[in-house]
Amino acid sequence: MIWNEQYECMPHKEKKQLQYDRLKYIIQYVYDNVPFYHQAYDKSGIKPKDFKQTSDLSKYPTLTKVDMRDNYPFRLFAKPLSDIIRLHASSGTTGKPIVAGYTRHDIDVWAEVMARTLACGGCTRESVVQNAYGYGLFTGGLGVHYGAEKLGATVIPISGGNTKRQIMLMQDFGSTHITCTPSYALNIAEVMESMGIDKKQLKLACGLLGAEPWTEAMRADIEKNLGIQAIDIYGLTEVIGPGVSSECMEKSGLHVFDDHFYPEIIDPDTLEPLPEGEVGELVFTTMTKEAFPVLRYRTRDITRIYHDDCPCGRTHIKMERVRGRDDDMLIIRGVNVFPTQIESVLLNMEETQPHYHIHIWREGTLDILEIWIEVNEKYFSDEIRQLEALNKKIAHEIQSTIGINAKIKLVEPKTIERSEGKAKRVTDHRNQ
Repeated sequence: MIWNEQYECMPHKEKKQLQYDRLKYIIQYVYDNVPFYHQAYDKSGIKPKDFKQTSDLSKYPTLTKVDMRDNYPFRLFAKPLSDIIRLHASSGTTGKPIVAGYTRHDIDVWAEVMARTLACGGCTRESVVQNAYGYGLFTGGLGVHYGAEKLGATVIPISGGNTKRQIMLMQDFGSTHITCTPSYALNIAEVMESMGIDKKQLKLACGLLGAEPWTEAMRADIEKNLGIQAIDIYGLTEVIGPGVSSECMEKSGLHVFDDHFYPEIIDPDTLEPLPEGEVGELVFTTMTKEAFPVLRYRTRDITRIYHDDCPCGRTHIKMERVRGRDDDMLIIRGVNVFPTQIESVLLNMEETQPHYHIHIWREGTLDILEIWIEVNEKYFSDEIRQLEALNKKIAHEIQSTIGINAKIKLVEPKTIERSEGKAKRVTDHRNQ
């Protein structure tokens, strides 16, 4: 199903003109209404009138999360509070949160792109959407909620947690779609199994999963254990919330709703734009937001963007599944390590569960990487030799993948804390 064929299937030539017109407008708009941009552009010696073609966007300064925190709470807003009907904030655990404001127009835009996202997952007016993203300041819950209502689907606003109740309502209400983080989808599957509930008893057909990086191996695990199609959705508070891009049922990349959000890929070290198809840092410019527009926001997410002829008919540019964040990247003994690399190893091993925790220590000048890993119940044994053999096997696979040795600590099933939202995978003791 395609929600808005006019924009989602727009020919490339028309799309390019639309993007140029909207970018030209928003550059002038922020210059006139947000002192931060006015000062940044003047300092860089560039003016709105210098925007002559879409490629000129790369000449304008980037915006960072530090800039947002320095202008906390409302100094990046382009509208007065009297025009703002909603405030959300990021779920960050340190420092001041990122605050996002929305006018009524912005809420309408958000509902529109979320309706598209849900339609990408096969949602229709007949669907029952169990929304297990958190409600409140976090953008996930209400973003999905408004999109589902715009689509005309039935929404169950259950939020996260209380997993046994989630499963009961899936059974009783006939939920067809679940929206949550990938790690929570795995948690639901695990609890269902412990309750003796067969996935075939549910009407669940699709999960729209996001808010944290995940791998193809985790997708396969979720689809097998819940009996659903699992698609990746992407968004961030700084841009709008969920609804920036989404896979369709083809699962061949995420369609960026590029009539509202203009993507670029840059080299994170030089900040120079990279050609389409190359891997780098994802940067977004919002083209239609009123209250909290962002120009060239550095997401710190590592991916690539590309065009293809998707069988679904959508003509949006696509982004590859996020490989990791350059600010989540761990530097261990001079080697760049992403947690998703370790996850991919574990998900390809039948002896382990997809539940792990990374600890990093420093002994003298040497970094020590230790990974706590749950063993699959079928393979957990009191036989020391069996566990030692498994330990060596995992250590070898991880060393082959990330290029450095890691200590492996095997733990009993169900001992690593489960997540009802974004999973916390890393504890870096070097910073404590």
